[in-house]
Amino acid sequence: MKVKKMLAAGMAVTMAATLGLTGCSGGGDTADSGDTANTAAEGGDTAAASEDGIEKPEKITIMVDGTVFTQVNARDKFEARWEELTGIDLEIIQPDHDAYYDVVGQTFASGPENWPDAMILSSSYYSGYAEEGALWDMTAAWDNSELKASGRVTGEDVIENMKINGQLFGFPVTRGNGCVTYVKKAWLDNCGLEAPTNYDEYLAMLEAFTTGDPDGNGVDGDTYGVSAAGIIAVEAPYTNYLPEFYQDAYPSFVQGEDGVWYDGFTQDNFRDALTRLREAYAAGYIDKESLTNGTNDCRNKFYEDKFGVFTYWAGTWNTNLKTNLEANGRDGELVALPPIAELGAYTERNSPVWCITASCENPEGVFKYLIESMLDGGDMQTLWSYGVEDVHWSTKAETVCGNTYAEGEFHMKESLEKPGTQYTKAHIDPMLSIVTWENDPGINAVPEESKNSQQIFNDNCVQAQLIPSTEEMATYNGDLTTLKNSIIADVVVQGISLDEAYARFESEGGAEWSQMIVDSLNAME
Repeated sequence: MKVKKMLAAGMAVTMAATLGLTGCSGGGDTADSGDTANTAAEGGDTAAASEDGIEKPEKITIMVDGTVFTQVNARDKFEARWEELTGIDLEIIQPDHDAYYDVVGQTFASGPENWPDAMILSSSYYSGYAEEGALWDMTAAWDNSELKASGRVTGEDVIENMKINGQLFGFPVTRGNGCVTYVKKAWLDNCGLEAPTNYDEYLAMLEAFTTGDPDGNGVDGDTYGVSAAGIIAVEAPYTNYLPEFYQDAYPSFVQGEDGVWYDGFTQDNFRDALTRLREAYAAGYIDKESLTNGTNDCRNKFYEDKFGVFTYWAGTWNTNLKTNLEANGRDGELVALPPIAELGAYTERNSPVWCITASCENPEGVFKYLIESMLDGGDMQTLWSYGVEDVHWSTKAETVCGNTYAEGEFHMKESLEKPGTQYTKAHIDPMLSIVTWENDPGINAVPEESKNSQQIFNDNCVQAQLIPSTEEMATYNGDLTTLKNSIIADVVVQGISLDEAYARFESEGGAEWSQMIVDSLNAME
């Protein structure tokens, strides 16, 4: 194992992610059916569980981030229920969510003897550690699985997209999701506008929201059109928060239909995107604080009616935005826009994946009893999607956070971490499931606005490309990303010319770094 090189690659990815302009994901940002579920649910003995030749593990150790129930949210009860369903001892290692990838890097660097059996990895870290041989190749396990043979999988394209040179080293249990553009319906009505379908209409809407009186308070020009948590998002897809301006342009590496890699930052269409952004920013249509906004800043401004267009996570966040607008005395009705004509499609981020480390003694057993069982369409999928009955969800007659439920009506319980709010999901968002789930107990509990925005996104999205890791990528991409983001800020916020911007790209080494990375990507088999 090239542990030092692996750690260097991980550090480079961290730099590329954290040195970008301010912003972060929200999102999201993640058993009926087969013999696996039936065996697991009974916690059967090893012989019964090994008829397919796969040994049932006695213990599985996993490293997870905050997308799995934390201690304050009754992780111990989640763990106990999982062990009850499987008959397997589960050890959960869960660093603080914000420090997760620091701990992952330290764990890999400490040597294989300290690696867990399985862990959650984002796409950037996944590709780096896979290339270094730290992850088990689960291609055959997936191809021969009962889950694949069941016919229930609807997201095979999502799984295929995570393959590296045809091999699968990590399994996505959900779609990656992405951002959809929300517009305040009351603001459209107040300005006499319909939802925009192309860039000209989109820009006209932003102008009306900036110069008119969209909030109906009798004052013109005290609002602006759109805000964002950074001109560039800190993780792929980097154009997530202002997609109507970027359109077909992308600031990072892209593989063309001919199979050749190139740097999107160097293309003419990216210059066009920068021009659109600079002009809209200068006109005041874009929040002047977008460069330094965090996602929480944007949400609060949205709730306070300071702006009317917000590109944010599809699905559950539609309901969250609506609820918080209404809590602030605002109209909560939002229009989730299909992508405008020039954009064509929203970009779906690569889903985080469950990986099995190369040091795992029984990887086939971990794949079957941990990963595959998450999507069993029964008790295990319920556990990973909603949590533990009478802890995280219930069907008992009761009132929770002011909402009254009848006996037998599925509902989420009050959050242990955030009293006064209800849980919405567990690790797996059921609206992002990659399998059909006929007996989903919570399907009717999902609000219509969340279903609608998720469906609009799912029907109008393309998956982000998974960029392989190379030595040149690990060495140069952190500095390259920092330079690109600084140049973008100078163009959009400071108004410098494109010629000046790209001259700086040349003089400060960006063009050379970019070409070395492109050459390394195109040299891969």
